Formats: sequence, structure tokens, C-alpha cells
Amino acid sequence: MSNDLVNQRQIQWFPGHMAKTLRVMEASLKQVDVILQILDARIPYSSLNPEIARITRGKPHLYVLNKADLADPNVTARWVSYFTREGDGCVALSSKNRAGIAGVKAAIGQELEALLSRRSMKGMAGAKIRVMVVGIPNVGKSTFINSFAGTTKAKAADKPGVTRGKQWVSVGNYDLLDMPGVLWKKFDSYKTASNLAFIGSIKDDILDIEEIAVGLLEEMQAIDPQKLAERYRLTQEDLELEPYDLLEAIGKKRGMLMSGGAVNTERAAIMLVDEFRASKIGRISLERPEDL
Repeated sequence: MSNDLVNQRQIQWFPGHMAKTLRVMEASLKQVDVILQILDARIPYSSLNPEIARITRGKPHLYVLNKADLADPNVTARWVSYFTREGDGCVALSSKNRAGIAGVKAAIGQELEALLSRRSMKGMAGAKIRVMVVGIPNVGKSTFINSFAGTTKAKAADKPGVTRGKQWVSVGNYDLLDMPGVLWKKFDSYKTASNLAFIGSIKDDILDIEEIAVGLLEEMQAIDPQKLAERYRLTQEDLELEPYDLLEAIGKKRGMLMSGGAVNTERAAIMLVDEFRASKIGRISLERPEDL
């Protein structure tokens, strides 16, 4: 994936409904007590939307590192420490498992300690806590809300753009405002754009799947080549290939050949990206707080 590609396709990454979402988000701030921003545990920094940070500045803030079951647990623990040191609440979990929800509720209580104390003094201890749930596309907001509620309250799917309008979800002592996933207009960092493509926050039909796969392989070669070797039965010699040649080698190992014996690299790319997203290659974190 080239910088030219990033620049050429920015406009398609920010469709009209995303601009509308940011306006609705800003207009809804007075209705909520706390911002709960969901990040992808594999790329916490790249999934931090600067537009959301700008709009919600001044509100109590809690970060949820979702899909922690797909990320390196040691790296995730360091990210939790990083956000905590920055002065924000942070909890890591997998929204598909309700076990982490109690920790989220406790963290909300900590972030709103002063507000809840004032309400108690005014005899309003039972008033509902209003939470705005925000994040980038495909980060798992709807799955999180359904897990929080213990039932299906929001549409969820493993692709970006499922939630298209804000919706209130009432759960016990909480009112959750589910906002559609939103990106930002311009990615200043090539690495950020690449990471968003790797996890599927940018629709695959906008970018070239082979370029995504080659970029992902380059990252994997640097971060944890052994996981690639184990998954695709690669030799040390294979691991030292250029990323596109490595994609061909993986396709050949999987028997993805066309007539004449050439490797179907598009098919190999789709398989590789799908297996990364499903954590079949292993639990991998593409960012570390010490690299910031």
C-alpha cells in the first residue's frame, strides 16, 4: 500500500454519514455523563480518532481495549498502564465474553465518582448514568453493547458500517448512546492508515487486498515471524523473502495455484488477511506504547 494510494482514496474513507455522525456526536454531548471510547486492542493508538478526542474533550473518558483475545496479552497490559498514566480509565476485554463487563461498570463509577457523589447528596442516587459509546468502524461497539446488556440490543457484524444512526439502549442503571463508527478525514500517518486497513476498519473494496496483505506481512516479519512460520510451515529462508514473494510462498504452500502453476496471489491475500483478523495466525499486537 503506497502513500499515493492513501492520498488518492482519503475522500472515500470519509463518506457523508461520518461527517453527520461527528455533528450528531457534538450535539449530543450535553445529554451524556461519560464517553466510553472503544479501541481495538491490536492497534490502540491507530484506533484513537482525533476528531472524537477533539469533540469530547472535557468529558470524563473511559477507554475499552476490545478484542483483547486477539492481541498479545503482555502488550495489552502495557497499553492499559499507558492510558491509566495519561489520566484516563482503561479496561481490556473481549466483548464476546461478558466476564469483563463488571470491570467496565466499576471503571465508569470511578470516572464519575464526583458526579455520583453530587447526585447522592441531592437525593438523586438512583438517576441513570448516561454513556456515549464511540469508536472507529468495525471495532466492536455493537457487540460490546449487546454484551453489556446481556441480550441483543444493537446490530452487530464483522464488517464496518453496520450501525448507521445513533440509538439509545437502556440497560439497568445505564442509558447507552450507541454512535455509528467514524473515521477521520485525513490520515497523517501511513502506519495508522495501514493498521486500520489490516483490521478491516476501512472497507476492503476501497483498497487493494494484495497491497493490504503485503503490508501486513511486512509488519509480521518485523513483529513475530515465528507465528507466520508455524501457521504456514515456512522455512527461515521463506521468512527472509520480500513481502510480496513471501505472499507467493504462502499461497504455494496452501496450494493456491492457477493453470500454468502461477500462484493466485489475490486468493492468498484474502486468506491471509482473514486469518489475521480471526487470530488464526496467533495473538498479535501491531502497536506497542513504548514505540510512541
